[in-house]
Amino acid sequence: MTQIQTLLIIGFVWPEPNSSAAGGRMLQLIEQFQQQGFGITFASPAMDSDFMTDLASLGINKKSIALNCSSFDTFVKELNPAVVLFDRFMIEEQFGWRITENCPDALRILDTEDLHCLRQARQKAFKEKREFALIDLLREDVAKREIASILRCDLSLMISEFEMDLLKTTFKIDEKLLYYLPFLLEPISETTFEKLPAFQERKDFVFIGNFLHEPNWNAVQYLKETIWPLLRKQLPETELHIYGAYPSQKVLQLHQPKEGFHIKGRAADADEVVRNARIVLAPLRFGAGIKGKLIEAMQCGTPSITTAIGSESMQGDLPWNGFVTDDVPEFIKSASQLYQDQKLWTEAQHNGIAIINQRYSKELFENDFAEKIHFLITQLPQHRLDNFFGALLQHHTLTSTKYMSRWIEAKNKKV
Repeated sequence: MTQIQTLLIIGFVWPEPNSSAAGGRMLQLIEQFQQQGFGITFASPAMDSDFMTDLASLGINKKSIALNCSSFDTFVKELNPAVVLFDRFMIEEQFGWRITENCPDALRILDTEDLHCLRQARQKAFKEKREFALIDLLREDVAKREIASILRCDLSLMISEFEMDLLKTTFKIDEKLLYYLPFLLEPISETTFEKLPAFQERKDFVFIGNFLHEPNWNAVQYLKETIWPLLRKQLPETELHIYGAYPSQKVLQLHQPKEGFHIKGRAADADEVVRNARIVLAPLRFGAGIKGKLIEAMQCGTPSITTAIGSESMQGDLPWNGFVTDDVPEFIKSASQLYQDQKLWTEAQHNGIAIINQRYSKELFENDFAEKIHFLITQLPQHRLDNFFGALLQHHTLTSTKYMSRWIEAKNKKV
């Protein structure tokens, strides 16, 4: 009887697909590895949450782990995974050296989610009221940490083609270490499309996004202070409904029903909210990756108005499901026109369906991804020989991060 190979996922948080796109992305990856026949253990140092996925119901072993604690070494030696997936580079920094030391033959994969250094550099440039430039990335400490993590891993999963090209051109990362794997979605069939609410059945505008994510909070402020007052003048009977997990008090204070600006907090059913809206507004001014809220809009047949940052790497050569503009008057004009023109709205809706089916259908990726994982497992020694800088960083990490972690563990025992 063939022994089932084990995948260990080390999560930054427990998956919450109804709270963030990252949670949905993690469940998509889990599905792919289960289809490949892996038994999965999901471990995380995070606290449990009320909204986390019931991993046991998916046939996944759940394991709570501690930072800077040698109990992880015992756990991972016994588990002896064939593949380890790190959820974001911060997790690889914490646990990567322990995997190298205790399970040297395990394939190490990093799921980047998005390039954190790109998001942070753009955010910093925005707050300093200047244009972002690629040189900003080279000045960021987080870039050095993130690139080092990518080099230490055998493969990094990239969700954005723009970011993949950035790593190859700006940071000179060997493309053998990178793999493009965007959201993996069910294609939208004609039957599913016909069940979507029609133009006349929908009303109002919606924004949806996790408020722990700084680009979302900034976009809501932008809507409240700049965009919505102008748009409401043109469409005085409309309302804007803001949904998102983990709203703080400063978010809730923006609730102004008399102005048609409604802060709703967490959506019980995000799909239902977006399906019943006529248009999604997403004026994102910084960020990275591809945007779950705009994917969700397309899946729900809801056109969107967004910025160049919002649409980055999402549509390929296909037309957007609405409008993309960074100009405020153009944003207002496009939103007003799209809201009132059924023919234009329907055309935008069909554009979104085409983007989902032609760029994010999981059928386009799953066979190639499975072959990639199998190839790397069988060719791992040679693959690592070809990545000298990764080996170099792995060596120095083992002699620096390791002893820092050991020192913290010893210090904690004395307290």
